[in-house]
Amino acid sequence: MRETVAEVTALQDLLDASYAQSTQHLKNIIKGPRKLDAEELTRFLTGMCTLNLATVTAKGEPRISAVDGHFLHARWVFTTSGSAAKARQLKRRSAASVSYVDGERIGVFSHGAVEFLGTDHPDFQEIEEHLVNHYGSSPSSWADDIVYLRLQPTWMVGYAFDKTKL
Repeated sequence: MRETVAEVTALQDLLDASYAQSTQHLKNIIKGPRKLDAEELTRFLTGMCTLNLATVTAKGEPRISAVDGHFLHARWVFTTSGSAAKARQLKRRSAASVSYVDGERIGVFSHGAVEFLGTDHPDFQEIEEHLVNHYGSSPSSWADDIVYLRLQPTWMVGYAFDKTKL
């Protein structure tokens, strides 16, 4: 867990606001002991999580793909090739949705805007260090055009069927 107290507090505020504006259908599923709070999310979302990333084409057509996601400082971080369709789409339209689902064990659903993180970004070095520690090499070494991205969430909820099994 790399989150600061302020980041966990902000994440909890986001989770509470997101849940409050959710539909009754979602509230019927994600309720009581199945609803994850910020502290639980930061504890459970460690290492690499395969994310489903939804983007939109110029024609407004939805596209979904998978990325290696890392939950750092209460936000999803991932990399991809700069020439990938998802990178081009996000460059033009930053709105995206991300989900991490592991059967009925856990589900985390997020909407927001994706930002591109260059090497001059103040958070880049910490993210790079985390990724190198996880993969054993820098994603930048995998191709000439790797881009680092982070979802700035505007909506997020988390679910676990049985928290004791996480």
